[in-house]
Amino acid sequence: MAARVALSGHLWTVAPALASFARRPPVPSARPFRLPLEDPVAGALALTGALHEPAGARTLVVVLHGLGGSCESSYARRFARAAYAAGRACLRLNLRGADLESADFYHAGLTADLDAVLASELAARFAGVALVGFSLGGHTLLRLLGERAGAARVAAAVAVCAPLDLERGATALDGPGNALYRRYLLDGLKAMAAAVERLRPGAIAAPAERWRRARGIREWDGLVVAPRWGFASAEDYYARASAGPLLGRIATPTWIVLSGNDPMVPAATVREALAGVSPATEVTWTRRGGHVGFPPGLDLGRSGARGLEGQVLAWLAERL
Repeated sequence: MAARVALSGHLWTVAPALASFARRPPVPSARPFRLPLEDPVAGALALTGALHEPAGARTLVVVLHGLGGSCESSYARRFARAAYAAGRACLRLNLRGADLESADFYHAGLTADLDAVLASELAARFAGVALVGFSLGGHTLLRLLGERAGAARVAAAVAVCAPLDLERGATALDGPGNALYRRYLLDGLKAMAAAVERLRPGAIAAPAERWRRARGIREWDGLVVAPRWGFASAEDYYARASAGPLLGRIATPTWIVLSGNDPMVPAATVREALAGVSPATEVTWTRRGGHVGFPPGLDLGRSGARGLEGQVLAWLAERL
């Protein structure tokens, strides 16, 4: 029985991704989003994304993708389509560098960029703003809400399959059973690093021949992420950037949705952090699904349409 459940988690992780290779989930018309910013190390940069805005929309949902992904990731496109149909504006945001057009790159605890979006003219046009993050994107929004307990402009937030302890998460991803997922993530990260080096030679501290050969997430974080962002090591990065220790400080209504069958963020890597969530945070576990991939009939106890997108939008509607 346990083996069958585990296999189901892999199925719901891989199958939606494979389907999106054959045909990307369609989305409503969008206009490009671009927000200039200045970084003390990298200089002039810009955050990019795609904005879907139905007529009369009064609320904006900012969608954050996971590690190695982008605003074009299939789960971000599916959510944008559902949000638009529900009358919500939706910004599919690229984390720094994910568009392969930036001279810099993100890390799991980089909340300043999300702050900039929330303070932008775009966000100011809406009566309310919500955040929805998948995997590492969910971690980033939780970190933001923990750092700034009453984060301005955020009315509600949802984190789906978010790692909460970066140390344990990296150890799990580097495990022998996750070679396929690790390869996929590293391929995306290496493409991003190559784009950064092209635009700002020397931006990556490690020689290209070293980071191109990286085979593990911890190795990547030690070679690439830690030096850029002032961490002494991968372990220092995990200790200082993890959202888990800050979950008790979150004051914004927040919903953490997790799959007990997630092969990339195993339950054992997050349970300890969840013991310290704030009263403003609701946690829901499901065994129907894998990592950011779920059956279309998923029921998380909300009154809205079945499926992850419908259930999340119903939860947000109660708070927006």
